[in-house]
Amino acid sequence: MINEFKDFIAKGNVMDLAVGIIIGAAFTGIVSSLVEDLINPLIGLVVGGLDFSGLSFGIGEAQFMYGKFITATINFLIIAVVVFVLVKLVNRLKSVAEKPDDVVPDVQTGPSELDVLIEIRDSLKRG
Repeated sequence: MINEFKDFIAKGNVMDLAVGIIIGAAFTGIVSSLVEDLINPLIGLVVGGLDFSGLSFGIGEAQFMYGKFITATINFLIIAVVVFVLVKLVNRLKSVAEKPDDVVPDVQTGPSELDVLIEIRDSLKRG
């Protein structure tokens, strides 16, 4: 059983998943800070500092904080858009990096392969 567990852990898929989770956790902090510290204040400027988090209603002794739900939903949508834009940017950078250099064509300094083959053919005909 221990050997099976070692084999399971040593598989590349498990290690890739672990790295993905760790990077994802670190990335969550970056995206959350971007949204909370940069984007939300900009939105607050546009909508005049509108804050939904205090909205609520009560039934008996139960208090329903629907404003916090609205704020969480708006934050989720903003985070989803930010992640979408970042993924598109990274994919675009990857595709540019993977393209071969079309800017500088191969410069041939000598005769082409066809010219060499024609010359060989002609020399064989002459004997």
